[in-house]
Amino acid sequence: MMNDFSLYRHAWISAPHFDRQLSDNECRNLLKEGGWMVRNTYDFDQKEESDFWYIIKDSFGGFDEHSSNEKNKIRRANKSFHFQQIDKELIEQQGFKITDKVYKSYVKQDRIMNKNVFNGLLASWNEKNHDFWGAFDIKNNNFVGFAVIQLYDNACFYDLVTVLPEYKHNATYPYYGFFYKLNEYYLGEKKFKYVTDGSRSITEHSNIQPFLIQNFKFRKAYCKLKIHYKWWFGIIVKILFPFRNIIPNKSVKAVLKMHELFLNN
Repeated sequence: MMNDFSLYRHAWISAPHFDRQLSDNECRNLLKEGGWMVRNTYDFDQKEESDFWYIIKDSFGGFDEHSSNEKNKIRRANKSFHFQQIDKELIEQQGFKITDKVYKSYVKQDRIMNKNVFNGLLASWNEKNHDFWGAFDIKNNNFVGFAVIQLYDNACFYDLVTVLPEYKHNATYPYYGFFYKLNEYYLGEKKFKYVTDGSRSITEHSNIQPFLIQNFKFRKAYCKLKIHYKWWFGIIVKILFPFRNIIPNKSVKAVLKMHELFLNN
């Protein structure tokens, strides 16, 4: 079971395709290993709509699945960048500079990126369960972006795909090229069952999921949601929940929003 869960920011998160609801005892055993809560999703890709979902793509139609406008942007990206697999070492050396600039470019300055946070991310990425990709400017071979892909059995999660913000505004369309390359590799070549950009966004700090749905034929895979808290953290959540609409702290609001989705599930 441990292989189907990963600890991220004090929360145990199940793989999208995890197929059952954990017992309370199983949740308690997970929390003995660390963390403050367990987010258990199950009945992945159910027919009924629900308040929780993953954004997935489970087929690859190549260039033919794109509009003329999208094809032109992918071509322009491929004329401007090389997208290739890299060693984690390059991200360790240069990844923070890229990520720091990207976070500072967000309109909503409600997410923190500093060296300690980035080092925590690096520690959670390993060569056994992750692939690493780089984007390189063809003109000067500069390292301008990277992707971290978490691997499951016959599926994968696009954990982080990021490119220096200045390239978003110079008509080179790096994200079109990057996502096309990743989809081509994991769905077209590796024949994975699906790729995912993750679950429903709670903070809504970026527009990446609407972008993927609109331009790359991703869709919502609905599922059920259960949350189990460490006893003391559960008490805090229940005390704060009635005040969820007036609490200013973004991280606390995100936890309370997740709790609301759980109650409505």
